[in-house]
Amino acid sequence: MKIFQTYALNYILIILLTFAASWYFISNDKNKLVSASKKSIESVVTISSGNNLSNLREKSGIGSGVIFSEDGYVVTNLHILSGNNINVRLNNGKNYQATIIGIDKNTDIAVLKITSNDKLNAINIADSENLRIGDRVLAIGNPYGIGISVSNGIISATGRDYGNPYLQLIQTDAAINPGNSGGALINENGNLVGINSKIFSKTGAYQGIGFAIPSNLIVQIASELIQYGKIRATWIGDFRVIRIRVNYENKIVNALRIVEISKSGPLYGQGVRADDIIIEINDDEGSWINLTKSLRFAGLGNDIKLRLFSKNGDEKLVEITSKQTRRIN
Repeated sequence: MKIFQTYALNYILIILLTFAASWYFISNDKNKLVSASKKSIESVVTISSGNNLSNLREKSGIGSGVIFSEDGYVVTNLHILSGNNINVRLNNGKNYQATIIGIDKNTDIAVLKITSNDKLNAINIADSENLRIGDRVLAIGNPYGIGISVSNGIISATGRDYGNPYLQLIQTDAAINPGNSGGALINENGNLVGINSKIFSKTGAYQGIGFAIPSNLIVQIASELIQYGKIRATWIGDFRVIRIRVNYENKIVNALRIVEISKSGPLYGQGVRADDIIIEINDDEGSWINLTKSLRFAGLGNDIKLRLFSKNGDEKLVEITSKQTRRIN
């Protein structure tokens, strides 16, 4: 009988401890999300744009943006801007007229500037390279213009291009609706991991598949736009290529044959010649898309690494640092 009572007491104790532990973790998880929301929500703004500031809500797009710096730079999506008259409304209700500092059509990013006597709440930025599928995230923005709000989800995938090779988008199931574009995707610590950009939907509303531009790309593009007002092009030499398919490591892969190259520029200077075949570009396939993408981002401080075969079959690796490239308008 005593043995039975002992087992019963132990069993009840285990149940109580399990319940207490579950309650603790659920409560702690809830408090963590509340803290993350509170930390970041003041860094997300509502953006109205159009040609008539007196009637923006009815005649223009309503979108969201993120305060990038305390001195008034705001990052958003280019596609939400529908006119030169741009109004930025903070979550505390204050309104500011904004100017466009720079835009990048390829990545759908725009940087705005507002002037305020107050210290603005710039968002903290995380390294998007550290994102893992299954990580908890929150999407903050102004869906349908009803006001800044927060939705909860996870990272569903990373590296999605969704028709744009420049972006390598984050996919999330956090609810993103029209008006959320330009808003923040944050992690559990309240730090920015992406800018909400678009949704996959047959109705135009939320269907569980949303996309955000990674924070690392946001920092690169925004910094370039703030400093130069545009994204500078990169020059590694004048050359012409054609698309081909070749057998490489027992697989048929995309490649580029150099059919013409000038005797100037970093590419020629490292021994690249006509009839050389580009097999890999920055450890990815030798496609035209990857070539244009690598040239696009070399001006942002990234290097270019090419794996080639010469016409006599010799393999060579060419690395061109961003310091070797000449930027042109």
